[in-house]
Amino acid sequence: ILGSKSLKNFCITWILMCITLCIVLPCQLLIRNHDQSSAMARSNISLDMIEMSGFVCGYISCVFYLGSRFPQLYKNFQRKSTEGSSYLLFASAMLGNCTYGLSLVLKMPAAGSFRTFYFLHHLPWLLGSFGVLLLDVFVS
Repeated sequence: ILGSKSLKNFCITWILMCITLCIVLPCQLLIRNHDQSSAMARSNISLDMIEMSGFVCGYISCVFYLGSRFPQLYKNFQRKSTEGSSYLLFASAMLGNCTYGLSLVLKMPAAGSFRTFYFLHHLPWLLGSFGVLLLDVFVS
């Protein structure tokens, strides 16, 4: 019982923290965009801020996505069974993550220097898709 209560508290805290971040980041962007004059073209600084916000959202998404499998893994481990799990859900999720991850890999540029930039630019989404695919293997 103590383990499940701790897990629930952890999940609630995690969800509240991420909801707060998901509210604060867009609000900050709106405030910054509102403060800029409408006649002024967007500078590199504001583009960098928007791009960085995209990366932050990508990593938050990755953490949520990876974290979503741990409660199921924990439950299966505690029960020592996968009874009650929807195999169609996990099969569909595995196929979706596999094809999404492959789409990112197959779009990778041929030139070596651009590959590194592309890989780093898409890292949160690659980790999310292939990481969850790996965790789904353990769930199933």
